[in-house]
Amino acid sequence: MTAPFEPDADQPRRPRALIGALVGLLTAAVSIGAAQFASGLGVPQSSPVLAVGQAAIDLTPPAVKDFAISTFGADDKTALLGGILVILALYAALVGMLAVRRLAFGMWGLAIFAFIGLAAALTRPTATAGYVVPTVVGAAAGAFTLAWLARAAAGLGSPAAGLLVPSDLSDLSASPDPLVPPDLPAPPDVPDLPAPPASAPEPVERKRPTDSAGADKPALRAGPAYSFSYLPDADRAPSPWPARRRFLVSSGAAAAVAALGTVAGRNLIDEHNVAAARTAIRFPRPAVPAPPLPAGSNLNIPGLSSFITPDSSFYRVDTALLVPQVDPASWRLRIHGMVQREVTITFAELLRRPLIETYVTLTCVSDPVEGPYVGNAKWLGASLADLVRQARPLAGANQLLCTSIDGFTSGTPLQVVLDGRKALLAVAMNGTALPVVHGFPARMVVPGLYGYVSATKWVTDIEVTTFASAVAFWAQRGWSQQAPIKTESRIDVPAPGASLAPGRVPVAGVAWAQHKGVAAVEVRVNGGPWHEARLAAVPDIDTWRQWVWEWPATPGNYLLEARATDATGYTQTAVQAGPPPNGASGYPSAQVSVS
Repeated sequence: MTAPFEPDADQPRRPRALIGALVGLLTAAVSIGAAQFASGLGVPQSSPVLAVGQAAIDLTPPAVKDFAISTFGADDKTALLGGILVILALYAALVGMLAVRRLAFGMWGLAIFAFIGLAAALTRPTATAGYVVPTVVGAAAGAFTLAWLARAAAGLGSPAAGLLVPSDLSDLSASPDPLVPPDLPAPPDVPDLPAPPASAPEPVERKRPTDSAGADKPALRAGPAYSFSYLPDADRAPSPWPARRRFLVSSGAAAAVAALGTVAGRNLIDEHNVAAARTAIRFPRPAVPAPPLPAGSNLNIPGLSSFITPDSSFYRVDTALLVPQVDPASWRLRIHGMVQREVTITFAELLRRPLIETYVTLTCVSDPVEGPYVGNAKWLGASLADLVRQARPLAGANQLLCTSIDGFTSGTPLQVVLDGRKALLAVAMNGTALPVVHGFPARMVVPGLYGYVSATKWVTDIEVTTFASAVAFWAQRGWSQQAPIKTESRIDVPAPGASLAPGRVPVAGVAWAQHKGVAAVEVRVNGGPWHEARLAAVPDIDTWRQWVWEWPATPGNYLLEARATDATGYTQTAVQAGPPPNGASGYPSAQVSVS
């Protein structure tokens, strides 16, 4: 026997809330699609979603930034954009639910969203008047869509035109009815309908059917008698379509417009792509070629990082949600500030300067102990020191405030650039033009400093100044202004948690101490004595160095640890420290078992 039906008091509200949420989501989709299209016609970075995302990066505390990098790795930007879209979807659903109750409330919610987008766009370092356009276009499209869909949704709560409705339902359960379960509760009272107009035809009285003898036939169903009335013409729905069909068609049209705007905007943004320009570049022979790699620079141990990190696996850490597409034909570098003469150079002029080829290992300050944010490459570029000297810095200057085309800034110590190391304005990486994600057409490469003060990508401006008068992006958040790279090492093999067979097991990895050089690497097992590893050959002190120690492994569980010593005599410390504000420290380790 089935349980008696119990009505849910929230049942009438739930469909309305769901419809409102759908209205809000479609409104947001149309708004974003229109804004995407407008930003594709103008400046791709002016998209309100990207502007809000960049503002979120700017306001993110370093600890949260480090958590995002350690948790999501190279997908940190995707995670950020995904989070923004989820928050936007929830907010849009709320706006839609308000709009189907009262349109003005929904419009106010949309206005708040537009204000946030405008504020984020206009506070970007490179913002121009054009940054306003996508948000305004998106807000206008959203307002039209919200009003349109809210009106269509309102029709779902009205009776269809010409529908016959009972004039009295108050005693629906007064008598048993075989077609209605006896335990169903009576429906709520329905207010009396207006009387039909005077011109309406009188209801036709139907005669009860009789049999052949003239006697009344029995009724087919027992129950109270109902009278019916026509809705007056003034209360009939103006549309000839049923309300549900009208809402579905309106929703489908909104979804199509949103998809069309998004796809068209993406195609327009792709037109800014500089892949063809990058491929067409031909570099002259370097005036100072890189030395040939010495024999034994690669130990060829499976699982060990190669001496040269391929472009595709070289780490990427930056603040750009949309990778800048910079045409080399329009690229300019301006050197100004505390100088005797301002210098501006084009990309063609840069290639005509004497080019230097060298191997340099880059390290991100966000790299934890045993982390992946370090890589070695062969770079080609012009001497950064020569470019700066051409501007003739004034006495007292101690910082190069370097600005990317997207507004990111880094502060590089001037004396480091001028001390004789091979600091470059790089144009090529591993034999080809810089990949776009790594700074095409030009970036900085300064050996010995963490990337956030030395490796500005898409650089277009260098101001000669002081640390006291100009504070760069991450220094504003409490990070070190000088940022020399710490002497560190990493165990690549065996991997943590590996199960090994007894015998001689290679324990191998890489160590780096840029512009000092790695002099030794040692390994110990379960806190025992240190054993010196064999070092691979290197062409320069600015690169990392492979190492290996042959471990005579016997059955058991073990903790392997390593440490490096640089050419100045400094040995990597065991003190554990996180990346901010000036780099991680501690021994790399791997827990393994032998059986």
